[in-house]
Amino acid sequence: MATRAKTLMVQGTASSVGKSVLVAALCRILKQDGLRVAPFKSQNMALNSFVTAEGGEMGRAQVVQAMAAGVEPSVDMNPILLKPEADARSQVIVRGKVYGTLPARDYYQERLRLLSIIEESLERLRASYDVVLIEGAGSPAEVNLKQNEIVNMRIARMAQAPVLLAGDIDRGGVFAALVGTLELLEPEERAFVRGFVINKFRGDVSLLKPGLDFLEARTGVPVVGVVPYFTDIHVSEEDSVSLERGRPVQDGVKLIDIAVIQFPRISNFDDFDPLSQEEGVGVRYVRDAAALGEPDLVILPGTKSTISDLGFLRHSGLAEAVVRLSRKGMPVIGVCGGYQMLGQAIYDPQGVESSEPFVAALGLLPVSTTFEREKATHQVTARVAASTGMLAGAAGKEVRGYEIHMGSTSGQGEAAPFVVLERSGERACLPDGCIDASGHILGTYIHGLFSNTSLRLSLLGYLAEKKGISLPRLGAIATQEEHLNRLAALVRGHVDMGLIYRITGL
Repeated sequence: MATRAKTLMVQGTASSVGKSVLVAALCRILKQDGLRVAPFKSQNMALNSFVTAEGGEMGRAQVVQAMAAGVEPSVDMNPILLKPEADARSQVIVRGKVYGTLPARDYYQERLRLLSIIEESLERLRASYDVVLIEGAGSPAEVNLKQNEIVNMRIARMAQAPVLLAGDIDRGGVFAALVGTLELLEPEERAFVRGFVINKFRGDVSLLKPGLDFLEARTGVPVVGVVPYFTDIHVSEEDSVSLERGRPVQDGVKLIDIAVIQFPRISNFDDFDPLSQEEGVGVRYVRDAAALGEPDLVILPGTKSTISDLGFLRHSGLAEAVVRLSRKGMPVIGVCGGYQMLGQAIYDPQGVESSEPFVAALGLLPVSTTFEREKATHQVTARVAASTGMLAGAAGKEVRGYEIHMGSTSGQGEAAPFVVLERSGERACLPDGCIDASGHILGTYIHGLFSNTSLRLSLLGYLAEKKGISLPRLGAIATQEEHLNRLAALVRGHVDMGLIYRITGL
């Protein structure tokens, strides 16, 4: 009989305490130590998602963790993905495909039926790897949710996984959060917690020692490590909570100002991280017209609820501001749902997103969108076909990315900026997107475009030239591999890996 993988689970005292980043770091550390490791999160609620080579949709955090582990992402690593929509409902993705769109109450009744799917995915991973690193969600001490939860202690029991409990000291009250979480657990659950990790610490750790001693004496659980706060390591985040609390501000003068519209249901906002990492480039997220100002570029990002977020754009005054600035020559890019908003109209005859069968869009591109029930999820390779405006410097270059959208967009009168050459591993010759004759209004369905260096540098060079400035160090940003190695080195230097190995049984 084949040996099943050992398991280790990271849970947290709350959402956004650093669980995803800690799992990514441990994935890279164990890989560096010669182990075959895979990440796992049974249920993920996130609007930042990714498409696997097989066309399955999964949470972005588990993709980054798979990259850290040096393995191909698989939907078994995130068998259930919830994508919140308007009106307190979520699209439910099971093993990479749409299962349905359910109100919260209906999903609570449904999710225990999904436990067998979760267990099958976990067992497939355990049969193929040495270690499976499991991430929880929110807090295991949410007493109102415990009966039907399928992501924290129920999964720890299923996997018989020892648990590291992580807390965020930067938000304050970490000792109360850790002790309080243990107190609210049942004795059987408490026994799974084998170590604490304190995240996001600023300052001299020796000054924290009295607190650490108290914590260990009070609970009998060892502190495995204290991980410093950092802003210079970039790992994709899945949760829009990171936008609410503010993205880390990078040092230096910002010569190029890029404004991304922060829709209530913004998705895949990590598309723009490579832009923000370039020296001299500032990326800020904007929720009202007063904050927009006159940026060098406005981006309408992806959204899980295009029609609802188009309404937000109008009510906030941003729609009028974007149209006005674009007519003065300000460049505008729309990605996925943002692309759909740039067109003339959005049709929803089947009620896929809304009860409104027709909504007028911004009218900046001569295209219209019709929503369909089947979701398009593809990895793609495309060629830049545009030869004017913001993409002129990248004309003829190949780019890679992925599509996640419900609906098709078509129109006449303007050229497609991209030609898709390969879609889900099959050769193709398909137009994508629309760019106006001036080359300063662009829409596309391709996510991940700005991770392509040639396109990113072409865009930023165009913006700099338009502004009459130079950006001398473009293209000097670190790769995701370099960031993951930095993250692993940081965490390895501040946690007791020997103790973690003993807790895991390795």
